[in-house]
Amino acid sequence: MLCLLLSFYQKPMSIFVPETSKNCLHSDNFDGLLLASNSTVSTMIKQFLAKIPRKSSKSNSPDADGGSSSSSTTTDVGNNGFINTYNAISSRLNSVKQMSSSIFPASIMSGGEMIDPHVPFKDVQNSGKLRLLISKLNLCSKLYDFHNQDQDSTEKDIKRQTLSEIIDFFSSESPKVSEPAMFAICKMCGNNLFRDFPPKRFSYSPCGEKEDEEPSFDPAWSHLRLVYEILLRFLSQSSVDPKIAKQYIDHSFILRLLDLFDTEDPRERDCLKSVLHRVYGKFMVHRPFIRMVVSNIIYCFVFETEKHNGIAELLEIFGSVISGFALPLKNEHKMFLLRALVPLHKPKSVGLYHHQLTYCVVQFIEKEPKLSSAVIKGLLKFWPITSSQKQLMFLSELEELLEKIHTDEFEKIMVPLFQRINCCLRSTHFQVAEQANFLWNNEHILHLIMCNRHVIIPIVYLSIEQNSQNHWSRAVLNLAQNMLKTLNDVDHELVLSCQGQSEEDKSKSTVVAERRRLTWERLENIAGFQPVVGSVSVLEETSACIVSC
Repeated sequence: MLCLLLSFYQKPMSIFVPETSKNCLHSDNFDGLLLASNSTVSTMIKQFLAKIPRKSSKSNSPDADGGSSSSSTTTDVGNNGFINTYNAISSRLNSVKQMSSSIFPASIMSGGEMIDPHVPFKDVQNSGKLRLLISKLNLCSKLYDFHNQDQDSTEKDIKRQTLSEIIDFFSSESPKVSEPAMFAICKMCGNNLFRDFPPKRFSYSPCGEKEDEEPSFDPAWSHLRLVYEILLRFLSQSSVDPKIAKQYIDHSFILRLLDLFDTEDPRERDCLKSVLHRVYGKFMVHRPFIRMVVSNIIYCFVFETEKHNGIAELLEIFGSVISGFALPLKNEHKMFLLRALVPLHKPKSVGLYHHQLTYCVVQFIEKEPKLSSAVIKGLLKFWPITSSQKQLMFLSELEELLEKIHTDEFEKIMVPLFQRINCCLRSTHFQVAEQANFLWNNEHILHLIMCNRHVIIPIVYLSIEQNSQNHWSRAVLNLAQNMLKTLNDVDHELVLSCQGQSEEDKSKSTVVAERRRLTWERLENIAGFQPVVGSVSVLEETSACIVSC
């Protein structure tokens, strides 16, 4: 090789041009071009030779490249030197190209390949951070068995650290999430969150609370908490375009997300509440579907299973949703109130979600007070008879509804309403009777009663009078006496009329009781004088014959 280079410098420089090219050029122009370019080509070759290693491999030899001096069609030594040098340079460049392609695949060099997920975000340029994010999300998509804490402990710790890195990345960078990254986030969250819960038997105490001492907690919560945080931060990004993201946060994703509300872990239900609220606010196109699915969950709970852990959280979300409804209310929203919310008073476990249910119902009444009469009718339909704890809850809700009702709507339901309140006033449970008397302490309710006292007072007067005389609870006795005093001050003539009516009713009831007593005595005397045949009386045989006929 050294001899070849020496001979190359000793000979005058010339350019090798194929014969066909020479024929195509004019001879005079070609000779001038040839002389002008000798010095330029010489400089270029010197630069190339300075970069070539002194010792070349066999693969870089001219013979290995298939370009030997014997195959050249020209006999000029300068041309042969140029060709050999060119072949050596080409072979070297090909070798370098092969080496680079083996270390960096073509897909990486073009920007399509992922980066090692263990690389920190700070060690990657901004252009590669989204690709690194996708690599880390793919790493976190792998699931592990958390019921066995000792199994795959190292991999679990790596996954937890990676999830924390992703959260920090969303917190500090606020990246513009690309479409592949959206897909990777939804895939990772779906793989980790969407799962089947083990069956569990529900049992409730008389007041509607679960009898379990404490809820069961998911052993994988250390990872699930981070996954929920990533999903929430992704939905909170202002750069996320809902028109693109709805392709991945679709109906199937939302349906499975709502199914997770049946989890027994209260911590997960709190996270789901935040996520669903964010989804409802960001994706307007999905709002009707979310309302429909929640309605179906309530229907299944009320009319089929009466078993669901997340009714309170769903109602809490819908409390803020209802407050944002535009007026006038759509028929869809009214049907949700009458067909979903009102029947929720029926299940035994109403105590678990009654506070949220009352808030939702009151929000509807504030939006459209004309619905109050229909709601109270539904409340009376599902009124509890034997459960004093549920009666207390219904009375407290009834007080809130009556505070919002208008006079014309109150007149529609006042008769059946105070017939039910009259039963509560006669209750032997002192808290129920006391709560029923507390309705009179509300100024708005008292105003409604006094405006319609000629209809309402005759319904409840007898119960109030009895409580003021002989109720066993001193608190109820005092409340009843104060109520009678208020009625006397407002309308004494009406009270006298009610007293006369009550005395007449008492005399009638006395006559009926005496008639009933005499009838039983007569039957007992008839039964006592019947002769006995064997071991069976004649009266019993006659009755048996009549029944058989």
